[in-house]
Amino acid sequence: MKEETKRIPILQVSELETRRIEATVVREFSLTILLNNHELVTLLCSPKNLRYLVAGFLVSEGLIKGKGDIKKILIDNQGGVAPVETPENEGFSSEILFKRLLASSGGRGASPSSTANAKGKTRITSKIQISRHEVFAMMAEFVHRSELYKATEGVHSAALCAQTGILLFADDIGRHNAIDKIFGQCLLEDIPTTDRIIFTSGRISSEILLKVAKRNIPVIISKSAPTNLGVRLADDLGVTLLIVKTRASLLSGIVRLVKEAHSYDVPEVIALPIIGGNPDYLEWMGKEVKQSAGG
Repeated sequence: MKEETKRIPILQVSELETRRIEATVVREFSLTILLNNHELVTLLCSPKNLRYLVAGFLVSEGLIKGKGDIKKILIDNQGGVAPVETPENEGFSSEILFKRLLASSGGRGASPSSTANAKGKTRITSKIQISRHEVFAMMAEFVHRSELYKATEGVHSAALCAQTGILLFADDIGRHNAIDKIFGQCLLEDIPTTDRIIFTSGRISSEILLKVAKRNIPVIISKSAPTNLGVRLADDLGVTLLIVKTRASLLSGIVRLVKEAHSYDVPEVIALPIIGGNPDYLEWMGKEVKQSAGG
């Protein structure tokens, strides 16, 4: 964690006193990706697992399709550059070979993965079902996993999960970057993403939703609110979108929650507009919503 943080002197002010202390803050690192000797993009990121970040960025942006499209990834930490070689220099149009500075919030701006590219994409089909208990248990594990956040409160987190728990975990100052690190690790280490679940600490925008759908992931769960386009895209692509705080709100997508036999120790689930799903599930869910609304 030392490479990702820095100690700086600050003036701490409270209602009772003012004192000088040292605080731990997260490091911000500038990494420029060179694709076949072309300067492609500059990412503002956390300086860890950068090979995963580069691979995840390239596949998320549609610049590569798989591990075989990467010949070499080098990371020059001193120079802040990541030269990438692909087997063929062809196939990269001139309009995408330009430098873009991405803010640490992770906003991508215009990219090959814009929401326009969601049109015509096949809806995700999956038989995965998760219980309320599994959702809240995994969220509890997720929010307590990041030692970097505990030290700095300055990073986003992402995780790839199965119903048994967290498989992969990543931190970064950017919410997009954290997810790209997960997908980059999956790509480079041949880890499947089908029928998996993505947890994220950041808001679910249309770009985040599309990024997840492109990896054929049927469920995304966050503790932050989504955007309206994120919700709409979840409906269009058949992704289950859950927002978990003290309750879980199913905002859109296919219903993939199941009622477990013993749920007395788990907060209830509130369902907002539901598209599709199992009629039996909808019946008991509707009853629980009414009971909750009635007190």
